[in-house]
Amino acid sequence: MKIPTISFLLAFLFSILGQSQDIIKADEFKTVSIDSCISWMRFNYKSADVVQEVGLQTLKRSQNIEADSTLAQIHEELSKWHAYNGLFSPDSTVHHSEKALEFYNKGTDRNKIADTYEILSRHYVKARKLEKSQEVLFKAITIYEELNDEAGLGSAYRTLGVLYRVMKDYKKSIEYTNKALPFLKKTGNYGLLGMAQFNLIISYGELGEFEKAYEATDYCLELVKQKIPEEVFIPVKAHSYRGEVYVRAKNYKEALKDYIKSWELCIDIIGEERCATYRTEIGQVYLLQKDYTKALEHLSAGVEAYEKKGQATIIQQYEDLSECYANLGDFENAILYKEKANANSTQVLEDKIANLETEAVIKYETGKKNEALASQEAVLKQKGKTQTLIIIIASLLAVLLIALLYFFNKNKKTTRIIKAKNAENVLLLKEIHHRVKNNLELVKSLISLQSADLEDSATKDAMIASQNRVQSMGIIHQKLYQGENLGSIDMKDYFVNLSDGILDTFNAENKVKIECAMDQLELDVDTAVPIGLIVNELITNALKYAFPEDSKGKIEISLSKPNPETLTLKVIDNGIGKVEGSSPKGTGFGSQLIKLLTLQLNGVMEEKHENGTSVLFQFKTKVAA
Repeated sequence: MKIPTISFLLAFLFSILGQSQDIIKADEFKTVSIDSCISWMRFNYKSADVVQEVGLQTLKRSQNIEADSTLAQIHEELSKWHAYNGLFSPDSTVHHSEKALEFYNKGTDRNKIADTYEILSRHYVKARKLEKSQEVLFKAITIYEELNDEAGLGSAYRTLGVLYRVMKDYKKSIEYTNKALPFLKKTGNYGLLGMAQFNLIISYGELGEFEKAYEATDYCLELVKQKIPEEVFIPVKAHSYRGEVYVRAKNYKEALKDYIKSWELCIDIIGEERCATYRTEIGQVYLLQKDYTKALEHLSAGVEAYEKKGQATIIQQYEDLSECYANLGDFENAILYKEKANANSTQVLEDKIANLETEAVIKYETGKKNEALASQEAVLKQKGKTQTLIIIIASLLAVLLIALLYFFNKNKKTTRIIKAKNAENVLLLKEIHHRVKNNLELVKSLISLQSADLEDSATKDAMIASQNRVQSMGIIHQKLYQGENLGSIDMKDYFVNLSDGILDTFNAENKVKIECAMDQLELDVDTAVPIGLIVNELITNALKYAFPEDSKGKIEISLSKPNPETLTLKVIDNGIGKVEGSSPKGTGFGSQLIKLLTLQLNGVMEEKHENGTSVLFQFKTKVAA
């Protein structure tokens, strides 16, 4: 063994004198003996953030030596550091414990192997690998029984109580915890004796035996006070677990006291940031008391801390946060956290099913080792059959996958052809609309030329009206071939273009203002054409008769869809309106056309003459069978 260097001795002296560990750098350990590095890690895993870096550096230096126990010890200390600091995923702790076990199994220290099995089982519980936890724990118990190691048996039985508590088998948790207590008392392991009470507090609480849960808490707190006053974390947990029992007993006042006490004790020990998970308990009580603002404050901080630690199996905390958001009206976050809770609940249920009464339990509780070996052989045979079945299923899936790929490629080719045909059809349809629009423009031009030679004003007005009707249909086809959607028309844009065209025909741009007071609304061609013709007639009539002698005015157009089966059209002007007793003007063809188009659209028309003219239409877009 190398003699510790001066740099290590100084570092060790600083730790004894209480000097800040921050002054120690990992590089200072490069020349320190490996055994001394392990010793330093063992004494400083609770306070020195540089432990991980030192451990990994020492591990790298140890690769060239053939000392399995040395490698095992390094992994053991790294696992202990990860477990204590709690800032990492439980998988990191499990990894180093598994590596430690791997190297210890190469040696002959049976007691150390059993201890590592037992420690690994606890890490598996935190990582929610319950089947593995159970498997390695019974391996540890078997070795402890062979060695007649009472301290080991006390620790293993307590851990078995923890495992069954996590699996929600509370009666078995109490049974094995009570089995552990005599061993822990006899060997003077008061720390584990205090922690064993946690199983009793929680399990009795879950079974509704509240007084027994309170007694276990009082015993735990008194034990720490009398035997191990230096132990700081046991009271934190004891208050927290008793708070859960008070909640179950609906004694929220006492629950809040215990939860706040637990949180405050934790802050005194390791600081507020690392104790944030305890705030979910406080938030839960405030939620039960319907104080949703305080509940949200504590629950949010607690859940965030759980997520930072990588603990992805929390359920109740997500449920509580979801309920809190729901009561505060934030339903988006309420749904988000409800979905997280459901996902985690499913995972925990699957773990529980996988771990129900496995053969490891039967083997230990019956003690029939020969029977257990035969059972294990049966399991191996069953596994062999299962593997064969898996291979067959995998082969079938492979064939199915090949078939799917074949049909996928075939469908992909067909899809390309269909897309090409669709693109061609779209192009042809646009060309048709374009030609229809051009033909309507030609008709409009012919009517315009014809009307230019007419001297009779009535005939000329009729020709202009026809010209505008053709124009209203032409605009629709123009919008169809210019737009992305070949089956529908944006009516607001259409009305604007139609109005501009009619105003231009009557040279009334400076005389009358036309407004489209409506939101965007798309209609199919069969509906848009008759509505466009109706609006065309109403605007034309208003420009001809509502504003005499160059008087100025305004026309408002609106089209809305108050429900899926109804369209509402309004055309309002502030002209002179209809004079009572006056005879109808014009040929009356426009009015007849409006009535026919209204009937075509299954509509009704209502006309009012107050401060101008207001025409209201209600069209039914769906006709009952």
